[in-house]
Amino acid sequence: MTQSPSQQNQSPQWRTWLSSASLVLCGAGAALLTTALLPSDSLQNTPQPAIASPFARAEDANFITRVVEEVGPAVVRINASRTVEADEEIPEIFNDPFFRRFFGDQLPPGMPDRRTERGAGSGFILSDDGKILTNAHVVDGADQVTVTLQDGRVFDGEVLGRDRLTDVAVIQIQAEDLPSVRIGDSDQIRPGEWVIAIGNPLGLDSTVTAGIISATGRSSGEVGVGDKRVDFIQTDAAINPGNSGGPLLNAAGEVIGVNTAIIRGAQGLGFSIPINRVQEISDQLIENGEVERSYLGIRMITLNPQIAEEINEDPNSGLVVEEEEGILVMRVMQDSPADRAGLRAGDVIQRIDGEEIEDSQEIQQLVEFSPIGTVLQVELRRLGQDVELPVKTGPFPDDQE
Repeated sequence: MTQSPSQQNQSPQWRTWLSSASLVLCGAGAALLTTALLPSDSLQNTPQPAIASPFARAEDANFITRVVEEVGPAVVRINASRTVEADEEIPEIFNDPFFRRFFGDQLPPGMPDRRTERGAGSGFILSDDGKILTNAHVVDGADQVTVTLQDGRVFDGEVLGRDRLTDVAVIQIQAEDLPSVRIGDSDQIRPGEWVIAIGNPLGLDSTVTAGIISATGRSSGEVGVGDKRVDFIQTDAAINPGNSGGPLLNAAGEVIGVNTAIIRGAQGLGFSIPINRVQEISDQLIENGEVERSYLGIRMITLNPQIAEEINEDPNSGLVVEEEEGILVMRVMQDSPADRAGLRAGDVIQRIDGEEIEDSQEIQQLVEFSPIGTVLQVELRRLGQDVELPVKTGPFPDDQE
C-alpha cells in the first residue's frame, strides 16, 4: 500500500509512545534508546539538554559529608589517667589478662600498692585559643589529660573546671589558630530533625553516626541519672562508650548538644546535654573554675493518686500522705536551707511565690536559676493544714555532688 508524503514523514504512534515511556522508566539510560529511535538529522539540528546523572558528585548533596568535613577537624580525642591507691583486698579478677589491658601498671601477685586507671572520651574545640568542651566524667579525678587532634598533634590538657551535676568540663591546651565549632541554639530544635554525632567510640577515632532528634526535654530521672541537673536531648544517632563529650550537630553543622549518656541494654537510644545549658555552665567554669548554684536540700517526688497509695501502703516509708497532688518532700537534708526554714518530710509543696507547681522538675529549675540568697515563699500542706514558709536558698555544698 502506497503512503502519502505526509504519512511517510510521520512516526508511528507506538514508536512515539515507546520513546516517551523509555524516558520515564529508564532514567539516564533513556537517552541511548531515544537516540536510536530518532532520525540522525533531528539530533544534529535540535539542541540536546544536558542530563545530570543522579550519581554525579553525590557528595555535593550529602549534608552529612559536608558537616563532617567542616566540623571533623575540631573534634578531639581525650585520654585521661589517674593513679589510685589499691584497696586492702584486690578482687582476684584484677589478675585476669583482660583487665590488665586497662591498667597502666603491671599488677603483681597479691596486693599492689597502687594502680593506674585510664579512660578515653571525646571533646570539641570551643575557641581557636585551645578551649575544649567535654564531659566531666571523662576527666573526673584525672592526674594527667592529653588531647589528640584529628591531624595527629598531641597536647597536654589542663582542666579549667568541671561540673558533675551537669557533666560538663572545660579543658585548656596551649595552642593557637585551631579549628573550632559553630554553636547552634538548642532551644529551637524539634523532634524529627536530622542530627550527626562525631566522636571516638570504643577507641575508633573520628567515627560518624547520624539519626534524628527523637525527643527533647528528657528529665534526668527518665534517663536514669537522677543525680544530674539537666534535661536531655534524646537521639537515635548511635552513641557508644567513648562518644562522651563529643558534639551533636544539626544539618547546618552547628553544635546543639554534648553527647553524654547511653542506657544500658537499650537499642538506639542516646542522650545529649543541650548546648545552651552547656554554655551557661562552661562560661562559669572558664571564668571561675566552678559553678555556683542555689540549693534547698530536699528530696522530692511529684504526687499522683497511685504514688500516694503506694507510699501509704509501704510500712517502711515512714510517711502518711493525705494529698494526691503536689510535690511531696521525701527527705530534708540536715542543716540545709530547707531544714533551717522548717520544711519536713511529708510536706506537700503546692505553690512557690504564688505560682502553682505541678512537677518536681519545676522546683529544681526554679531553685537552680535563682541567685544564692533568694527568698522563696513556699506554700504547702502539712497534716491537712495550709502552711507558708520563707525559704532562703543557699550555695550547693560540694559534699552533695
